[in-house]
Amino acid sequence: MKPLAVLGTGSDAGKTTLVMALCRILSDRGFKVAPFKAQNVSNNSAVTKEGREISRAQCLQAEAARVEPSYLFNPVLLKSHGENSVQVIVNGLVYQNQTVSTYYAELDRLKAQVSLAFASLQQSYDVVIAEGAGSPVELNLLHKDLANTFVAKTFNTKNILVADIERGGVFASIYGTLELMDPVMRGNLVGVVINKFRGDRRFFDDGEKIIEQRFGVPVLGVLPFKPLNIDMEDAQSLGNYQQRLRDVKIRIAVIVYPGLSNYNDLDALMADEALYVELIYAYRPLEGFDMVLLPGSKTVIRDLQWLKAQGLFKAIQHFKKAVFGICGGYQMLCKQLHDPEALEHGPSGHGGESSGVETGLGFIDDNVVYQNPKILMRGQYALFSYPAVSGYEIHCGRMDKYPLYYHDGCIAGTHVHGVFDDDRLRSEYFGALHPAYQGYDYGAYRAKAIQGFADCVAENLDMAAILQALQGD
Repeated sequence: MKPLAVLGTGSDAGKTTLVMALCRILSDRGFKVAPFKAQNVSNNSAVTKEGREISRAQCLQAEAARVEPSYLFNPVLLKSHGENSVQVIVNGLVYQNQTVSTYYAELDRLKAQVSLAFASLQQSYDVVIAEGAGSPVELNLLHKDLANTFVAKTFNTKNILVADIERGGVFASIYGTLELMDPVMRGNLVGVVINKFRGDRRFFDDGEKIIEQRFGVPVLGVLPFKPLNIDMEDAQSLGNYQQRLRDVKIRIAVIVYPGLSNYNDLDALMADEALYVELIYAYRPLEGFDMVLLPGSKTVIRDLQWLKAQGLFKAIQHFKKAVFGICGGYQMLCKQLHDPEALEHGPSGHGGESSGVETGLGFIDDNVVYQNPKILMRGQYALFSYPAVSGYEIHCGRMDKYPLYYHDGCIAGTHVHGVFDDDRLRSEYFGALHPAYQGYDYGAYRAKAIQGFADCVAENLDMAAILQALQGD
């Protein structure tokens, strides 16, 4: 089968979730599918079985495709590392921290890695579905574009264009993209997908005719707005969470610092009917909450400084109820954090380097030292009183006394991501905060969410046309 590229008229058009849905739909039809994104920009990452790091979005797509995640699915991952600086991860391993200009100067090397990864997947899978990035017609960046033009032209992909109708201007966005699109890519266009439609589908019948008759491109489907509360690709998407609250037992304050990472740790909490989760972006009193959660951070020292500037640092220190930290948030609970090589803080953004030593919240009698190589592990962990908790680690920080987890009274934390996905651990931890808390089956909820989303897409998408294009001459 020919490879497929899912491109968008702009950012957040729904490329990630459409690729996820197509992975499941084609898997349901017996095809072996590989998701692919040449270059992703996200602090939300996961560890593969190979001990490599890729975007959470490609892990979600692999889960939908029912295949083991691989570093080949996301050969280039960029993580924010401060002002005009990124951590460049190539084939799942940290290459180096670079300025954006230095990154672009090495683009030919990265193109070679992307080509090798894509070609390898084509040898092992029936179909490769490549997710684009942003828009494929950013004319000033086309020569620097890895995820759209480079992949589509190098591998002669069949293409789908996704347009977000919710933000308005859907006709202009489609027309403009088509007019500016590379002729080869335009010639391989299978059709357009209208995404995030709300209301009566019949109201867009005339719109569909306009796109097909005036723009000369088929409309493959009009997809209804359907939230998917798992694996948000970027921090800007956190506001899209829709909690399904019923008989709330516990109120949780989640601290959203600027360097927030691995926020998928919130998924199991956001989906829990008994937990009210509030995202805290700036100072506010915390007395009304039962728990404060400090999630992961890509720039721990800078985020600690942000906590202090906001007044949240003192508020957390004076909080008398449960405090839980994950990875970078876990490290913030310690006495001091030492980062002599600026692995976790980078430029301060105020004309110089921020300090490589920062005082932590002081709840845990331990210090953190940041050093390479980054710890990348996935497996079963003995955590708290549980012998086998599935999770993964992504961190440069080392702690001597409590390298994996800590729990004493109201203070708890761990370096392991995914701990709240474990039903027993989550139920017993929150049950200790409120005796009436019972928990739920997160694995079943997640599986139902993925299948339900894919089924909804399949009902509203012309899969026959897509398959014909992929299987044609």
